Amino acid sequence: MDVTLTQLEYFVEAAARLSMTRAAERLNVAQSAVSSAVTQLERRIGTQLFIRQRSKGLVLTPEGELFLHDSRAILAHVEEVLDHAKGEGNNLTGRVRLVCFSTLSPVLLPELLAHLSKDYPGLEVTLTEADAAGCAAALLEGRADLALTYDLGTPSGITTTTMDSARPYICLPADHRLAERESLLLSELHGEPFILLDLPYSRDVMLSLLRQAGLEPEVRYRSASFETVRTFVANGHGFSLLHQRPRHQRTYDGGRVVTVEIEDDVPSLAVVLAQLQSQRTTARIRAVAQAIHHQVEKHRSELAVGAE
Repeated sequence: MDVTLTQLEYFVEAAARLSMTRAAERLNVAQSAVSSAVTQLERRIGTQLFIRQRSKGLVLTPEGELFLHDSRAILAHVEEVLDHAKGEGNNLTGRVRLVCFSTLSPVLLPELLAHLSKDYPGLEVTLTEADAAGCAAALLEGRADLALTYDLGTPSGITTTTMDSARPYICLPADHRLAERESLLLSELHGEPFILLDLPYSRDVMLSLLRQAGLEPEVRYRSASFETVRTFVANGHGFSLLHQRPRHQRTYDGGRVVTVEIEDDVPSLAVVLAQLQSQRTTARIRAVAQAIHHQVEKHRSELAVGAE
C-alpha cells in the first residue's frame, strides 16, 4: 500500500491540533500540503479519518482514532531505528515534546535544558506548561512525549515513574508570630487568612488538608501563579500551603517568606515523569528522561544542603 511517512506525520500533527492550518504552521509547510496528504492517505486506506467541520475544525472518526494510535507507533519505531543506526551518544537529533507542571518548570527546567543543549546539540526539546489535567491531556492527545508533573490522578493509558516526593509545608511571612517555629500543627493557624494556589486538583488538596485539621479556610486571595501566592504571603496577607520548595526565600518584590514544616500527618505528593503506555521509548526520550532524573536529584541534594 503506497503510504508515505510524510503522510503519516502530517496526519498525526493534524490530529494533535485538530486543524490543518495549525498543523501546517507547526510543520512549516503550506496548509494545502497537509490537507492534500491527509486526503491522499484517506483514499489509499479507504477510510475517512476526519470529519471536517467549518466552524469547529477537525474531528477524528472512530477509525481515525485507531489509525492515529497505530501511526504514532509506526513513526516512533522509525525514529528508534534511525537512532539505533546513528548510535545513542551525542549524535541524537530530532524533537522531544515536554509538558511540565507550571510550578515545577521554573525550578527544574532552565538548567535541565541548558545541559541537554550542551550534551545533545542536535536534540530539540520543546516545552509547554500546564496543570495536572493539562499535562495528561497533552499526552493523551499526542501533543507531548513526556510530562513532568505531580501525581494528582493519572488517567488510564498513561504510565508514570516517580522522580521525587514533595511534602506540603506552611508558607508564612518572615515577620509572622510563628515564623521562628520549625514546625506547626495546622490548627495553630485557626482564624488566619489563607492564600490559595488556585490550580485544578492542587486547590482541592490544600483545602482538604485544612478541613481535615478542623479549619474552615478563610480564602482572602487566590492565584494560579506560584510566585504571586508567595508574594502575597511575604506582604502579610495570609499564609499558604505549598509543595514546591525554591532554593531561596525571597519573592519577586524583594519580600521574604519562611518555610515551616507541618506536624500533622499529611501525605506527600509524588513528582512523576509520565508518558503514554502505548508509546515507544526512543533514544531521544530516554536521554531527556535521564536528564530530568539527574536534575531532580541535584535539586533535592541542594535543598538538603541548604536546610543544614
